[in-house]
Amino acid sequence: MKKKVLYLITKATWGGAQKYVYDLATNVPKEEFEIIVVYGTHGKLADDLSSAGIEVRQLPSLGRDIAVISDLKSFFELWKCLRELRPDVVHLNSSKAAALGALAARIARVPKIIFTAHGWPFKESRNIFVRIVIYKISWFTTLLSTATVVVSKTDETIGRRMWFVGKKINYVPLALKSLGMYTREQAEKILFIGSSASFQDAIRLVTIAELTPNKGSKNGIDMMLELEKRAPGKYRYAIIGDGEERSSLATYAQSHGAGPSVWFVNINPPINRPLADLSSEAARFLPAFDIFILPSIKEGMPYVLLEATAAGLPIVATDVVKAEASNIPNIHFVPSRDGGALADAVEKLAKNLPARKPSTVGSFENIIKKTIGLYC
Repeated sequence: MKKKVLYLITKATWGGAQKYVYDLATNVPKEEFEIIVVYGTHGKLADDLSSAGIEVRQLPSLGRDIAVISDLKSFFELWKCLRELRPDVVHLNSSKAAALGALAARIARVPKIIFTAHGWPFKESRNIFVRIVIYKISWFTTLLSTATVVVSKTDETIGRRMWFVGKKINYVPLALKSLGMYTREQAEKILFIGSSASFQDAIRLVTIAELTPNKGSKNGIDMMLELEKRAPGKYRYAIIGDGEERSSLATYAQSHGAGPSVWFVNINPPINRPLADLSSEAARFLPAFDIFILPSIKEGMPYVLLEATAAGLPIVATDVVKAEASNIPNIHFVPSRDGGALADAVEKLAKNLPARKPSTVGSFENIIKKTIGLYC
């Protein structure tokens, strides 16, 4: 008899946690597992899962910001959903869904409760009181779970130091399934038309990110301001993604004079082509660029570094991922929150751009194998 696995995530939009859920939901053996994905906010993940034949269910109250009334409603909706579906495994993703889901799953007597921490949220830059509260919630979620998965060595170290729950921590490093990238010529033909024509003769920099404060995109714009001072027109920077900061970042770039050199791209749905049955459309365009930029302020281990490596791009990244990504070839680390340091590293790389050598980091099969082991 098949085991029923219910994946729970707050936002079914797109980002690292969503890609993780998509990869698991579409690749665990269908002859062994029946998959359902429950989410709060509708978006690309829900559409991609539906296209792949995966059952999805929306709980709208789960997508709201933290608030006592809506969180109580979310909890009771989750508990009712679990009682109705009776999964053998609940796999929790994202902080809000995980905290509420772990408690609801315990009360509903779900046999296996797996929690994946996509970067401990208490590492974010907040006041000390808020960080203590978030730490306690993360600890409580881990306590209620059967097992907790972390995707970075730093988070493993932190988790193993947590009182009473350290033995529940399982480090399962991320890896990519084949991406099916475009060739450089194909990607250029789709991307560099119209207003982006100036990219064709420039050194092309790119970031793929959800546009939130943790991703440090403002520092990427500061990098371009510095590069434009040093060598006007030599560099162009594409920021691919969407999120809460998109409007303010575009305004910042325009008001500081970086507008012509910074291009905000949203490949969702894909540019000039029908929506494909692919979980990570943006990464397919990476061969059109020359250097990948990761300006993050807070990270776990982001998929985009693996994608940039698969495209053979040199990488300039902030040192928040140094412990996780030092084994990645041709990666250069700089301090976070420093646009000038990003510019220095780009300028140094641009003097002698290395030959493209696409490579693979980690084993996708290992992720599936280790995760299934936690389900059984």
